[in-house]
Amino acid sequence: MDDGLRVTDRWTVPAAELRERFSRSSGPGGQGVNTTDSRVELSFDLAGTTGLPPALRERALDRLAGRLVDGVLTIAASEHRAQLANREAARERLAALLREAVAPPPPPRRPTRPSRGAKERRLADKKRQSQRKRDRRADGD
Repeated sequence: MDDGLRVTDRWTVPAAELRERFSRSSGPGGQGVNTTDSRVELSFDLAGTTGLPPALRERALDRLAGRLVDGVLTIAASEHRAQLANREAARERLAALLREAVAPPPPPRRPTRPSRGAKERRLADKKRQSQRKRDRRADGD
């Protein structure tokens, strides 16, 4: 766990920039639930990182703005009973979140118009549906 967090093929977050905090987790755990610190909070200072090019860092800061507190991204994991499993889950979630945040934007949509056949099919379906509803009426129209 002392190596960095691999986000993409080209970007690995150095282990020195990751902070882990442990606390007691709620939920199942039997007799050890009140004595083991199995909940993991993994924090990463996105605004202050040096391992990311400025353009990608700005993109990530913009996309994750709602989740950041003073430029720090925090992931909490407590779904497993073992601390090690929660550490791995938090690292996987952080990597997926960062991978999505630095991904290039999708290409812009090219506006298109429906074809003549598509318009005719839509209108024919509307006529068929209105006829079906008309046939269901009991007032004899």
